[in-house]
Amino acid sequence: MNRLGLAYAVGAFGLWGLSPLYWRRLAHVPAHEILMHRIAWSALCLAFVMRGRWGDLRAAAGRPKTAGLLVASTALIGLNWYLYIKGIEDHRVLDTSLGYYINPLVSMALGVFVLGERMRGPQAAAGALALAGVLWVVKAHGHLPWLSLTLAFTFASYALLRKVAHVDALVGLAFETFVLTVPSLLGLVWLAAHGRAPADARTWLLLAGSAGVTALPLLWFVEAARRLDLKTMGFLQFLSPTLQFLIAVLAFGEPLARERLYSFVLIWAAVALYCGDAALRRSRA
Repeated sequence: MNRLGLAYAVGAFGLWGLSPLYWRRLAHVPAHEILMHRIAWSALCLAFVMRGRWGDLRAAAGRPKTAGLLVASTALIGLNWYLYIKGIEDHRVLDTSLGYYINPLVSMALGVFVLGERMRGPQAAAGALALAGVLWVVKAHGHLPWLSLTLAFTFASYALLRKVAHVDALVGLAFETFVLTVPSLLGLVWLAAHGRAPADARTWLLLAGSAGVTALPLLWFVEAARRLDLKTMGFLQFLSPTLQFLIAVLAFGEPLARERLYSFVLIWAAVALYCGDAALRRSRA
């Protein structure tokens, strides 16, 4: 196994999993303001990283189909980022963790129903277990876990659009970030004009650091994907929601009711079946 690729993957998924600790330090800032700062500072970072790639960005923007798909993916990733930060601020990290456990299984379903991919027996069983986990939450609380499901569906749909857009990961991220930069900057100017800009240096530093929290794991992910096979990447992606789960329970003290634990057990069983089937298929191939 490529050790550098493994290090990049663990770094990316680990940073994504530990990010609730960072966003919680900004709990005194409304989620929509954090999102605007995150986009603005990320745009500045990407403007530096994109040196020599501006031609690729112009080419992507000049293809109507590609540009349309990227505009749609921009809306999805912006909503996903906002809901994730909002969930952390509202002390619902367990819900965000559940969403990212469900995400790969939603991607599998989109592959079947949208791309016409075939579903094998173990995959169908994994999907049924995941559905049972969601229904258990409904039974226990009387409503759908909307935050978890929205996070899962927005990110899975985002991944689907990025797959069919056929554009480089860095170029696609730059397109999405720059599209979101204009409304974000307008919002930040409006906040500053109304005296609602951050008042202390610590908050400014944390907001500026959000660029690294956003861009670094994605760039590491791209480097890992170039060096590791999909089986390894598939296993490692569950590091993020696992870390989020542990942080929610052990660091933030979120209550883990028995009914919620049962739903996680069903989701974990689905994930284990999904990963086991992928590993077996890979070894046979």
